[in-house]
Amino acid sequence: MRDRPPPPSELSFGELIGDPIVRLMMKADGVNESDLLRAIGAATAAPNRPLHRGAPAIAPAGNEERSRLRRGVGIMLVDRDGRAWIGQRIDIAAEAWQMPQGGIDRGETPAMAARRELREELGTDNADIVAESRTWLSYDIPAEILARQQSPRCHGQIQKWFLMRFRGEDGDIDIATEHPEFSAWKWVSPESLAELVVPFKRAVYQSVLREFEGHLPGIRQRI
Repeated sequence: MRDRPPPPSELSFGELIGDPIVRLMMKADGVNESDLLRAIGAATAAPNRPLHRGAPAIAPAGNEERSRLRRGVGIMLVDRDGRAWIGQRIDIAAEAWQMPQGGIDRGETPAMAARRELREELGTDNADIVAESRTWLSYDIPAEILARQQSPRCHGQIQKWFLMRFRGEDGDIDIATEHPEFSAWKWVSPESLAELVVPFKRAVYQSVLREFEGHLPGIRQRI
């Protein structure tokens, strides 16, 4: 009698995300471990529940999950002195400074989106890309802010960040664009960025600083 094939072996969650194919998929889609946990929620009741080999490794996310976080980019633009560009949001009366950021349009790569956002927000993209974040960084918009919006587009953002070196002059920067995002701007020391940004983005800015620290000579972070 022909031997029966051995039963399918099982994978723990740790083994799953360590699989080279899954890692490749995560890298291509910009998925970190937290995002992967949400994505396989439909297939597993808990992260330690084993998965059978041959079963789909990642369950397709529903429309609700895809729309919860807007995919976008962030730009840490620095000048020749290593100072970072930051702008005051035009739609908020209180202190609300941030670095350039925005969504990724259909057909764009993150790098293309970063250059477009600079043109749209600063009036110039005269800058070189120095480094790109290794992972995608995300934040959630607080519930009290969402409650003030009639129909919020998303509940947060997941962003690829770029460190870019500005090659122009201050006079090249014009925030009075067709659809202005900022009412004022200034160059600041990188270590002060996390103190100036709104609290719900602080953790992302701290991660960006750690990521790009090696490219910013003289930075002394206290984060």
